[in-house]
Amino acid sequence: MQFFTAPVEHLIEQFQKLPGIGRKTAQRLAFFVLSLSEEDANTFATAVVDAKKSVKFCSVCQNLTDSEVCSICADKTRDASVICVVADPKDVVAIEKTREYDGLYHVLHGCISPINNIGPDDIRVKELLTRVAEGDVREIIMATNPDTEGEATAMYLARLLAPFEVAVTRLAYGIPVGGHLEFADEVTLTRALEGRREM
Repeated sequence: MQFFTAPVEHLIEQFQKLPGIGRKTAQRLAFFVLSLSEEDANTFATAVVDAKKSVKFCSVCQNLTDSEVCSICADKTRDASVICVVADPKDVVAIEKTREYDGLYHVLHGCISPINNIGPDDIRVKELLTRVAEGDVREIIMATNPDTEGEATAMYLARLLAPFEVAVTRLAYGIPVGGHLEFADEVTLTRALEGRREM
């Protein structure tokens, strides 16, 4: 039995396609959009369409931008000899918020995941290799997530980058600030010990 009219059902189905959105949340979002004034609903719809039309990949780092080159790559004060490799554009934002990194980025738009049928050709590996081959890069920082896909991607890229004379480093990770040792798993503790540094 269909509880909603076809247009409402269609709207719910579209919201369900968003990551992490189940049926009930999709219903709430659909009813919220329907409660908007026509002007606000049009503004919302226009924002989605405009973003889809105008946002593209930076020709250098593959980050999202509305111009040919993103603002980070265009910034001449940044250290172009260091490239931080991340899986997604949101990872760039996370690192930028620290205000500690002044190099450039390379966004892969995913990680290698055989279980999800994502191979090296499905992410932005070729573009990274082209950048490194052009020279002037001295370090590549692998900043993919410390999960199975992120580790596999980092190791794969490290092997590909071996012929180039660049240092390939990995983000250190271990015990989070405010965490307790008793709750850390063995892998996290091992990584924390390996990544220890002098005080």
